[in-house]
Amino acid sequence: MIEGILIGLSTAFTLTNILMVFGGCLIGTFIGMLPGLGPMSIIAIMIPVAITIGDPSAALILLAGVYYGAIFGGSTSSILINAPGVASTVASSFDGYPMARDGKAGKALTIAAIASFCGGTIGAILLMVFAPMLASVALLFHSAEYFALMVVGLSAIAAFAGTGNVAKAMLMTIAGLMLATVGTSALFNAPRFTAGMMELQSGIGFITLAMAMFALPEALYLVLDPARSKRSSGNSKITELRINREEARQIAPVIGRQSVQGFFIGVLPGAGATIASFLGYAVERNIASAEDQKQFGKGSVKGLAAPESANNAASTGSFVPLLTLGIPGSGTTAILLGALLALNVTPGPRLMVDQPEIFWSVIISMYLGNLVLLVLNLPLIPYIAKILSVPRNFLIPFILFFTLMGAYIGQNNSTELLLLVAFGIMATILKFADFPLPPLLIGFILGGMLEDNFARSMQLYDGASFIYQRPMTLLLLILAAGLIVFPVLRNWRALSRQRRGVSTPD
Repeated sequence: MIEGILIGLSTAFTLTNILMVFGGCLIGTFIGMLPGLGPMSIIAIMIPVAITIGDPSAALILLAGVYYGAIFGGSTSSILINAPGVASTVASSFDGYPMARDGKAGKALTIAAIASFCGGTIGAILLMVFAPMLASVALLFHSAEYFALMVVGLSAIAAFAGTGNVAKAMLMTIAGLMLATVGTSALFNAPRFTAGMMELQSGIGFITLAMAMFALPEALYLVLDPARSKRSSGNSKITELRINREEARQIAPVIGRQSVQGFFIGVLPGAGATIASFLGYAVERNIASAEDQKQFGKGSVKGLAAPESANNAASTGSFVPLLTLGIPGSGTTAILLGALLALNVTPGPRLMVDQPEIFWSVIISMYLGNLVLLVLNLPLIPYIAKILSVPRNFLIPFILFFTLMGAYIGQNNSTELLLLVAFGIMATILKFADFPLPPLLIGFILGGMLEDNFARSMQLYDGASFIYQRPMTLLLLILAAGLIVFPVLRNWRALSRQRRGVSTPD
């Protein structure tokens, strides 16, 4: 192993590979800022370039840099204009955008940069230490465990339900699960709920729904509520760029916890950065004090640091099943697997032994990549944040343009624009009615995977006996129940104390 690391060091620190790291991070970051162009699309575009390079190490380093650069850049549009173009950066908008709206865009981008750097770096260290061991652990997860893991992900709805809003959050989650059933079923290969429209047979696009839930309602909200627009314009001046000592003390343990948790979730094929970011947000809110919980969703530094560190660590962790087992854990790593095969590299248990220069140089390049991302983005934060200094009458059309463009690019289908407008109007009405929108998107993202793994488990075990026949499945379901029940009990106890305080005479 030490010999392989030394070979990887000598390969990674060649001038060509250093340029590949820098170029990949630069391309991924800036193109990733555009809603609709996630890491999957960018990597697919870059594969012909990577193949022409010829050297498998340099090509994979370039594509890996594009991957985590796009994840890093995707948080920028989430924070600044509430337009998450990548599923793994949706949770970053929950507290990042409220901070930007309050004139703290620079501080929000700084926290995102630091959390992403720490998450990616810790993930790279864990990848180096535990990759061979974790490959065998990932194989223990079957359909039953993945179903339970999706249920744990859905338990994150408790983190978005304030006091008295649990029923609303559950209704929105059910709505998201229902929307996930639209299209052709992967298990039965039959169209469902398409109303006879060919365009809906592939389902509703994630980008369309994400833009409709977050970016479009924000623009419409500013039009329908001019007073709010004026209040927001008053805060458009960027006044804070650095985090103070108290904020650093608050986010340090959050980054540490979620980097480790995110990495281990990313190791599991099919889990990935999206579930890691939602779970990271949910866990940190649930363990926060009652006072800190009130700040979540309103501009909490912990609420921004948690998903940012988790999704970057999970992106690093996703390379474990890819390189050591040849199993793609997501659509993005599936494209990376295709690139590896095109370069005549066969990922699997023998890759570390037969071609250590490829395996270890990619891992070591992740250290360099995270450092490049930090150095590249921190000096640009004041300039990137100035997008919010644009007057609101210009910013609203800007948001609408990128929202429509992102939805169209995502599916290359004009029907998506009609769906975007319809869902956007519905989301705006729900926002005025004080319904939480994130649970709907969580239900939609996890619904397809939940259904597929549940149906597969039911077939394999001829019923629901897999719940108690597989101890890991039962343990994960108990954890999910705890994540839902614990916040509800804590809110109930807080309400009980308030009532007793009111009824007690002075």
